[in-house]
Amino acid sequence: MTYAHLRSAIALAAALAFGSNVRAADYLIRDGDRVVFLGDSITEQRLYTTYIEAYTVTRYPQWNVTFRNVGWGGDTSWLRQRAHPDEKALFAADADQQQSMVNDAVKRGLERDVLPLRPTVVTIKFGMNDHSYQPFREDIFRAYVRSQERLVRVLQEAGARVALLTPQPIEDKRPDPDKDARNLSLRKFSDGLKDVAGKTGAVFVDQFDPYLGLMMRERAADPAAFIGGGDAVHPGPAGHTLMAWAVLKGLGADALVSQLDIDGGAQRITSAQRCKADNVKLSDGALSFDRLDDALPMPIDPRAKAALQLAPVLDELSRYELRVTGLTAEAYEVKIDGEVVGTVSRETLAKGWNLAAEAGPITRQSRSVLDLVFKKNDVFFRRWREVQLMSLPNWARNPVSEAGRRAEIAGLDRQIAEFEQQIAMARQPQAHQFVLTPAGR
Repeated sequence: MTYAHLRSAIALAAALAFGSNVRAADYLIRDGDRVVFLGDSITEQRLYTTYIEAYTVTRYPQWNVTFRNVGWGGDTSWLRQRAHPDEKALFAADADQQQSMVNDAVKRGLERDVLPLRPTVVTIKFGMNDHSYQPFREDIFRAYVRSQERLVRVLQEAGARVALLTPQPIEDKRPDPDKDARNLSLRKFSDGLKDVAGKTGAVFVDQFDPYLGLMMRERAADPAAFIGGGDAVHPGPAGHTLMAWAVLKGLGADALVSQLDIDGGAQRITSAQRCKADNVKLSDGALSFDRLDDALPMPIDPRAKAALQLAPVLDELSRYELRVTGLTAEAYEVKIDGEVVGTVSRETLAKGWNLAAEAGPITRQSRSVLDLVFKKNDVFFRRWREVQLMSLPNWARNPVSEAGRRAEIAGLDRQIAEFEQQIAMARQPQAHQFVLTPAGR
């Protein structure tokens, strides 16, 4: 079979058989879901949430899943920015009064910003503003736990599956971040969140411990190490990639993209998981074959490469593997579609090489999906925060202004739909030709 024939023949076969090849039983997000990310400014950054979305759409390219981010800077579990409760009264209230205040705030905030999106999955990430950047306070903690439980109950009643995410620790430049009074407080808030998850049946995802563990390891080697980028509270792309790594694992994300095993000496495929291959040839020491995968590797933001040196992100979330035995040269130059993507030892190829971050045209295709997801999410933010929730001044409140706002929303909705169509097309895997040539030739 020729390379051209492989493109057309197994592309159809892959599309028809895709559902049986994907192992998504443990992943909280499923085909047909409407996912909403609820949180504070760290969620509003649209980084860890975009990485989670990009993982999902590239790993399951046939799924119809939508994602919306309604993070709001400064927000709390009692929806401070959306419902504006009297916090002094909230913290001082007795149990019945506090529950009533929480019920009212949660109802108003969710009914405006979340429930109209008809979510089937909601991730909730609060705690950073809740603890008010100070040593632990029992009165605030009680309001936090009660508010988180109420959020879960209302969302579950609306038919959504809920995941409760702990905040990540604060990363000041000090050698002992585990002794920071604010982090000690966040640890107690995270423990309280775990209890809420156990009580309500929500999924509990701990970002705090994995992130703090990485910080402590790096500070032991270099007291001035700063792993997240950004600032102490708002990590940059590297920190958000570490957050996405922890969250995706907590949501049950699968590590395997695909794996292809070839006996080079015998010129035959010995195993193919979530991929198809054909046309295996060995000529003058060079091995060539054609490969079509069921999915793309998880895209890694180019700004976040440092995260790959800090945590096993690719090993645990994006195993795009090639294993070749029966080779004789010490090392091989690997080309995909004529592009050199790396030089690999025979031993590494025999054990299995994860080339998720080095797959040339395949990696670029995956990153192009990430770029589109970023653009779509920016448009939704503008639609929701800058147009939908804009409060018109009195002088502008007239039918013409309201009609203009409705027209602007409709136009932004069209842009979002167009980006989602582009994402759906861009995430479809393509067939590629691999050539392994003895290095130095």
